[in-house]
Amino acid sequence: MLFVHAHPDDESITTGGTIARYSAEGAHVIVVTCTLGEEGEIIPPELDQLGAWAGDQLGGYRIGELAEAGAALGWSEHRFLGGPGRWRDSGMAGVDSNRHPRAFVQGALSEQVEQLLAVFDEVRPEVVVTYDPNGGYGHPDHIRAHEIVTAAVERSEGVRRLFYTVFSEEATARGLAALRRDERVPFQVPADGELPVTPDTQITTRVDISAHREDKFAALRAHRTQVTVGPDCFALSNGIAQPVSDTEFFVLAHGPAEGVETDLFGGLRP
Repeated sequence: MLFVHAHPDDESITTGGTIARYSAEGAHVIVVTCTLGEEGEIIPPELDQLGAWAGDQLGGYRIGELAEAGAALGWSEHRFLGGPGRWRDSGMAGVDSNRHPRAFVQGALSEQVEQLLAVFDEVRPEVVVTYDPNGGYGHPDHIRAHEIVTAAVERSEGVRRLFYTVFSEEATARGLAALRRDERVPFQVPADGELPVTPDTQITTRVDISAHREDKFAALRAHRTQVTVGPDCFALSNGIAQPVSDTEFFVLAHGPAEGVETDLFGGLRP
């Protein structure tokens, strides 16, 4: 099973529980991260000078955070696409960092696809997970990751299923309602419709991560430059609460649908 994510922390936010669950069940789980997340905003004031606006050392620091998150989730292997630092965090759409010569979105799609195919050839995943065509919420690097993965899967004979990681509209609404009732939550709780979600009618697979929520929270805490953890939730530098469900949600994009309702490997294993 192979997960492709754009930046350190994306793997924990979107698929941390799933990574922990399948790792604990004995699956060989590989995570590929496409950039070092150099353009991320920094939450702890004492680390502010790591930022791209100052020392520009955040990417190196986040390698350590990612390793700590990996230890919490128990994955088998980790790779950076093309090697650490080959591709740089492009930043949000329309900012100057989009034009950096190493920006992920500036790279040749064909080169990046070949780099991912080289990983496929080595580890031979049956199941691959990445973002939907909008990258979840429109980040250019997430969209590029989607493009690379879908192109590589089309050329791979070994990948049997491709899934997109998504957030459930219904589960997010329930989670936000619970956070509004919890006086311990230190973040701003958004209104329904403010977080990116997918209608539940489009969701094909619901993976129960209840036994691994604490692993997911441990991984989120590891990404301390980017994430603050609260009760049953977390927030990025914007201070907006995002609930953490007992389930992670996926849309099957390629491969047989039989058995996928609760298991990414459903129907593929004897």
